[in-house]
Amino acid sequence: MLPAGVVLLVSGLYLGLLFLLAFLTERRVRKGAAQFIGSPLVYTLSLAVYCTSWTFYGAVGSASRNGLEFLTIYLGPTLVFVGWWLLLRKLVRISRTQNITSIADFISARYGKSAAISALVTLMAVIGSIPYISLQLKAVTASYEVLVGTAASNAAEVSRTGFGTGLLADTGFWVTVSMAAFVILFGTRNLGADQRHPGVVAAIAFESVVKLLAFAAVGLFALYGLGDGLSDLVSRVQERPDLSHLYSFPDGFEPRWVTTLFLAGIAAICLPRQFQVTVVENSDERHLATAAWLFPLYLMLISLFVLPIAAVGLTALPAGADTDLYVLTVPLSAGREDLALLAFIGGLSAATSMVIVASLALSIMISNHLVAPLLLRSSYFASPEAGNLSGMLLLTRRLSIVAILVLGFIYYRGTDTGSPLASIGLISFAGVAQFAPALIGGVYWKHATKSGALCGLVVGFVFWAYTLLVPKLAKAGWALEDLVTQGLGGVALLRPGAFLGLEGWDPLVHGLFWSMSANLAVFVIVSLFTRPSPIESLQSALFVNALQPGKPQAEVALQRSATTKDLLRLAQRILGAERSREIFRDYARRQGREDDLPAPDPPLIAYVERQLASSVGAASARSLVSGIVKGETISLDALIGLLDETQQAIRTSRALERKSQELQETATQLRAANAQLKALDKMKDEFLSRVSHELRTPMTSIRSFAEILSDMSDQDQQLDSEQAGHFLKIIHKESERLTRLLDEILDLSRMESGEATLRRDRLDAARIAAAAVETMEGLAKQSGVDLQVDLAQDAIWVVGDEDRLKQVFVNLLSNAIKYHRQPDENDQAKATSPRKVWVTQGKAPHGRVELRFCDNGPGIPESDRDKIFSKFARAGTEKAGVALSGSGLGLPISRQIMQHLGGQLRLDQTGPGGSVFVVRLLDAASVAAQ
Repeated sequence: MLPAGVVLLVSGLYLGLLFLLAFLTERRVRKGAAQFIGSPLVYTLSLAVYCTSWTFYGAVGSASRNGLEFLTIYLGPTLVFVGWWLLLRKLVRISRTQNITSIADFISARYGKSAAISALVTLMAVIGSIPYISLQLKAVTASYEVLVGTAASNAAEVSRTGFGTGLLADTGFWVTVSMAAFVILFGTRNLGADQRHPGVVAAIAFESVVKLLAFAAVGLFALYGLGDGLSDLVSRVQERPDLSHLYSFPDGFEPRWVTTLFLAGIAAICLPRQFQVTVVENSDERHLATAAWLFPLYLMLISLFVLPIAAVGLTALPAGADTDLYVLTVPLSAGREDLALLAFIGGLSAATSMVIVASLALSIMISNHLVAPLLLRSSYFASPEAGNLSGMLLLTRRLSIVAILVLGFIYYRGTDTGSPLASIGLISFAGVAQFAPALIGGVYWKHATKSGALCGLVVGFVFWAYTLLVPKLAKAGWALEDLVTQGLGGVALLRPGAFLGLEGWDPLVHGLFWSMSANLAVFVIVSLFTRPSPIESLQSALFVNALQPGKPQAEVALQRSATTKDLLRLAQRILGAERSREIFRDYARRQGREDDLPAPDPPLIAYVERQLASSVGAASARSLVSGIVKGETISLDALIGLLDETQQAIRTSRALERKSQELQETATQLRAANAQLKALDKMKDEFLSRVSHELRTPMTSIRSFAEILSDMSDQDQQLDSEQAGHFLKIIHKESERLTRLLDEILDLSRMESGEATLRRDRLDAARIAAAAVETMEGLAKQSGVDLQVDLAQDAIWVVGDEDRLKQVFVNLLSNAIKYHRQPDENDQAKATSPRKVWVTQGKAPHGRVELRFCDNGPGIPESDRDKIFSKFARAGTEKAGVALSGSGLGLPISRQIMQHLGGQLRLDQTGPGGSVFVVRLLDAASVAAQ
């Protein structure tokens, strides 16, 4: 144990060092010399005010009782900061442009600068923070008593009398008094909340380093001073089955894990002190990018030593030892009072940093949103000739700090002091989490209204108090036991711990479920059924579209008038004469004026209002300005123009995205068309090459034999009549071949251009098919193919042109015969099976007749199936199966014929078992019926 005088002396010197650091930092900032204060490192370390005595002491206690659950308290803010560009960046941007001073000011400004909302949020923040402040008082008090050895005697006094020690003998009382004096000196030396607190930020950053080093020192001592390192500690823990909870997860842990993870993440934004350091004290939006990885790194480093300290405490200390104080009792049990004193200073740093920033933030909220509106309603201060308000507001903040710490002390004395630190902290987290729907919904949902936010906050806060705070107070001995056990009005379904019959839930999960569900539901429903006022619509546009490049300005829509002298007099009442003259002089220079008074216009009024808001909050500033301006209206045209301007960037961006997508689609289509054109061009060249070849072959034969006859005639040589007849037959045959080819080309051209005229007679399709088969029998016999007709005996009456229809049938039969593959010598199954082509009748839709031309050949290659009906294509080869004959015009002409006849020609199936071409014709009976 250590003498109380030594502990008090070291603590006093440490707090004096903090005050000196803050004082010197602010002096250097005023001289423009403290560049370090604007660094991302100092900003990130100031964020570690999140790590309070709950983290320093309570995390070890939580790990000792619940194992790995303590990690959620670190993972929550880690997730928020890793995704800083989603929410934090927007909060900082809005706060800078709106001169926001607190979370109450932020929410109030979003919903039309509502005084009701700012007052409600302030009350909720104070009530929700009281348990957390009492946690710091309890931690410092308990750690001091353990360090100086008075904890046992105080516990004995409580056990003997049933009450704690007297007020003046209570360590917690003197801790409260000391902190109140320290915070007043530390953070309320000037009024302007817009003038950031660089001294406070520097001191908090320094304390963050101290508590990390102190905690790490105890952790390293636990590992290497009391053992042989991590492996030795792990083996000792594994030998104790009762300590398996340190490294395992209990059954059904998920709901509580999700709840605490959510609360930790929300608390990193909604706790008044966190909003103060993260948003209000941010001097450069780019610092968030550094904090996004550096702050999670800090949390990881301080969490590394939680389990080692907890494990050593559980294995080395008596079973009844307070787990929340293992950070102190572990070194004390080993006789290391020096290390225990360092740990105490680390815990004191964690507690004082929280109390400083929380009290400062809450005092600003109380003075701006509770006291200032009341003062402005009084007859004296409402008069334009009234005296300076700044002194009164500064006094209000100092008194507020005292009141906040007194309430924290009362809660500390009046509740169950045996409650773990973590349980107290989580109640506060759940309380401030009620700000989340109005805060986050307000910056992303433009339809959120003041009525929705107000109702949601009230309902959520009531459910929080009823389901979480009431059971806690009842457990501490307050006269609420009947309410907890019997429910409101004696209705069992309304019991705080089992609301509407939800039995068996973890108390924290149960309370957060009902409070957040009710809050969010009411917020959304009421917002959907209420209309925003014009000023709400204006602020909604400013907040929701804050990150858009073409941000709107409030002065564009607000139509107000006031004299410059009235505005200056008002500013001097709040900001002081010197600062007010500086503000007006700078604005006059911006207008291009040489005197110190700017021209009065709506932008000047809006600018003055923002400057006032930095000291008294947006709602009070609006009330002050409204008292001297005339004709305060929002032009509908201006508001619409404002919203249009704000949305213009969004519309332009979306239009550009659409155009970009359309261009991409067009480019894709052009590439596909270009590829198709290239393929068609290639097929055209091949077609022309084949046609040229087909034309050249008969012409060469005709020319050759004609030259022979001509040469022999010139030489008076006589040809044998039989030989001459043979030559003439060849010439005649090749001429016919040439004529057919030209006729095919002309036929296809006429059909494509629509110039061909086909008859539409009533025909027997079965007879025409039989005639086509008879025509092709000679070719079939030469090729060793068996031709068959498998049609009904009755006539198949269709509508068509007999010659053209026969041409189609002949083309199909010719292709099937000509390109039927010869069986392989090794393919015994094919060699023994008959090769055949047959015509059969198929099922067709009503009004149609279907004939099927089948073969048992090898089928058409898959790559050629889409090309066989193209006039420029020639599918396959003679060895590959069915293919186009001659120039490749047979199938294209046949399809054109069928289309002109109102029918259809298609490849129905193909494969190793053969191919089937289907011809569909109009049924003559159906046509006649029409």
